[in-house]
Amino acid sequence: MTKESGTWLRRFHPGPAGGTRLICFPHAGGSAPYFHHVSRELSPVLDVQAVQYPGRQERRHEPRITDIAGLADGVMAEILPLADRPLAFFGHSMGAVVAFEVALRLREQGVAPLALFASGRRAPSCVREETLHKESDQALVAEVKSLGGTDPRMLDDPELLAMVLPAMRADYTAVMTYRCRPDAVVDSPVHVLVGDDDPQVSQDEALRWKEHTGGAFEMKVFGGGHFYLNDHAPAVLRYIAETLSVR
Repeated sequence: MTKESGTWLRRFHPGPAGGTRLICFPHAGGSAPYFHHVSRELSPVLDVQAVQYPGRQERRHEPRITDIAGLADGVMAEILPLADRPLAFFGHSMGAVVAFEVALRLREQGVAPLALFASGRRAPSCVREETLHKESDQALVAEVKSLGGTDPRMLDDPELLAMVLPAMRADYTAVMTYRCRPDAVVDSPVHVLVGDDDPQVSQDEALRWKEHTGGAFEMKVFGGGHFYLNDHAPAVLRYIAETLSVR
């Protein structure tokens, strides 16, 4: 089912020969298959590829990365050669800041994605002091369960949990220790998507993404919590397609 296009990127369905590449960045504890449905629906009009962070699934034996810069550097190495065609980024939660950091690196190379879709994440310079990454496994699992984006059967199975917990903790360490320069700006238009009942980001915190773009800014609010996009997938996919002017 999966065509591997590199160490960091996964393509689940063949895309069009030309046109825009949509790169999808998962949330903390997430993996590339989270975006399988995005690929299924949008691959007829976009070359959809999803980031696979190290330390999970087929990359489970690789060292885990505990800082956003390291994740962005790894992705950047594979994305830069893909800039021969227009790029667009969609990142959810932690994935939004990884996507932002990759866009910053591309800017240094004179490349600007057509759009950066930042979902379920406060602006890069909007910091909350968080310590969950230092707390017990039980506290971390309880938080992940409360957000509702992970199959609870996996979190309740001791063997499965032992496999995913190290990567989950590494991701939480990366995103909770992330600090961004207040003046860090990308040239790409930024499109923010957020749930109206998301405990991880308020609408004011989401609006501050406009401080990090030299291009256009737009915010869309959906009903729901941190994983609002699970309940609003058709609307989110339609918004991506309309924004990128593909059908």
